[in-house]
Amino acid sequence: MAVILSVHWGVHDSSAALFDDYTLLAAVQKERLTRIKKDGGDPSICIDEVLNIAGLDRSAIDVAVFSRMLVERGMLRQPLLRSLGERLQGKSSKTTDLAARMQRAVSMDVTRVVNVAALRRHFGLPRHTTMHFANHHEAHALPALFHTDWDNALLYTADGYGDNVNYSQRIFRYEQIDCLFGDDRWLLTPYRHDSIARAYMYVTEALGFKPLHHEGKITGLAAFGEPALAETFRKPFTVDKRGIISSTFSSAHEQRAYYFKACADQPREVCAASIQVATESVILESINRILERERVSHIGLAGGLFANVKLNQRIAEETGIAEVFVVPPMGDEGLTIGGALDYLLRRDGMSAWLRQRRRLDSIYTGRDFSDQATARILAHDKRIRVIEGSPAATSARLIADGQVVATFLGPMEYGPRALGARSIMASPHRRDINDSINKRLNRTEFMPFAPVVPESDAADVFDVTSANAYASRFMTITCNVKAQWAERIPAVVHVDNTARPQIISRAPNPLYFDILDAFKHQTGTPVLINTSFNVHEQPIINTPEEAATALVDDRVDFLVTGDAVLMANR
Repeated sequence: MAVILSVHWGVHDSSAALFDDYTLLAAVQKERLTRIKKDGGDPSICIDEVLNIAGLDRSAIDVAVFSRMLVERGMLRQPLLRSLGERLQGKSSKTTDLAARMQRAVSMDVTRVVNVAALRRHFGLPRHTTMHFANHHEAHALPALFHTDWDNALLYTADGYGDNVNYSQRIFRYEQIDCLFGDDRWLLTPYRHDSIARAYMYVTEALGFKPLHHEGKITGLAAFGEPALAETFRKPFTVDKRGIISSTFSSAHEQRAYYFKACADQPREVCAASIQVATESVILESINRILERERVSHIGLAGGLFANVKLNQRIAEETGIAEVFVVPPMGDEGLTIGGALDYLLRRDGMSAWLRQRRRLDSIYTGRDFSDQATARILAHDKRIRVIEGSPAATSARLIADGQVVATFLGPMEYGPRALGARSIMASPHRRDINDSINKRLNRTEFMPFAPVVPESDAADVFDVTSANAYASRFMTITCNVKAQWAERIPAVVHVDNTARPQIISRAPNPLYFDILDAFKHQTGTPVLINTSFNVHEQPIINTPEEAATALVDDRVDFLVTGDAVLMANR
């Protein structure tokens, strides 16, 4: 048995996770601690948090796993003259990309590039700690297999950049993984400017939104437009018979300029619809080409591009696969999960690793404030008080009456989706509640709200099948809404008749389930709005004090904890 610390120091989404062998003890994104959305940089604060959650200190760490991440320049092994030159340029305190440094050194050995002792000192790691560095796309891909029970699969990853590639393809069968594209064999090759995720990012920026932050808004906006520019947006990309994507771009600057020019003076809805269709076209062609050659019946998806729930829906519906699974922390925060799994795979071998696989029931990995939440919320502001009644029945009644109720239940979720621990719940019966909630949270009006539904009712309300049900547990995929329900729950139906459901059972979060169940018994509707408990441009709520502030600031009407429903006198 080993205590494994896994760390990602990124430009964005820095994070840390702690494992006891194959058991995940804690994981946290830096943004939840600093309150800076998508925060990157030094993840030391995350390390402190996961150790504290587990009741351990650094002396207990047996293994430290790192993504090929950012490191401080002072941690590099490099010639003295280069080091002096960089100091003269004022770069000594700045970070640099480790994979790029390995490429510059023409070395696959990370220890020839990084001074491991300096890295160990920086994070306060014991001398006995084993140091391991994981390939970016392999760390994305492995959780997509580990958290299934499949005997065959395509593991497909896509993002804006990682270890010198933007995609990877792996085939799992006969208890082995074969990488077709994107592993360390490509680390030292010339970089390919072929990322459709970057194209999506540049369109996001060209439309006046924040790149690496607001791509989800483009996905929501796409439903309002016609994809008149889809062919233009798609044209630079080609897919060969192996499913490998290429482009005509020779630089990031050229790619950015192309999409800025294409978007100039065009309606933003048209641009959004066009990049969505172009992205779906490229990825579906790539995946289908692979499936023509490799007869597998499951697809595991990871990497930031697969935060795109509409893309995931088309993959599930149009590839003929039996099941799709999207890693819930699909972005770079998920590298900490995959990095630890990579170390364990190399330590134990494939057969032993496969025997440890388990499907996910939840991804509640943050600090659990349950035994102190209500007291801390009440202590934070004297205007807050407890109202009478059981939490489940009272919350359901308030929601049925048109009130907005936030949850603060157990450990915080990991990844981009609120899954009941830090959610805002409301009735789905009236579309205009979206406008009032968006106004209170300073959110964009065209962003759809998601529904939560019990497992027993999911297929009656939504087009939930064996292909998409598992992914729907974590709100990583959209599906169509059944005609008989669309008019009854308009608040969670997007203009294209899709929804992004969270399918729940009782065990992972009993009170969350009981509120939904009580609402169903009171109203006959087995669906509630579930949107993340945060103000626009802020991370999802973490602490009781943050929840209390939101309540006092009238972001929500009521707040439910494990043992109370609270309101604020205003």
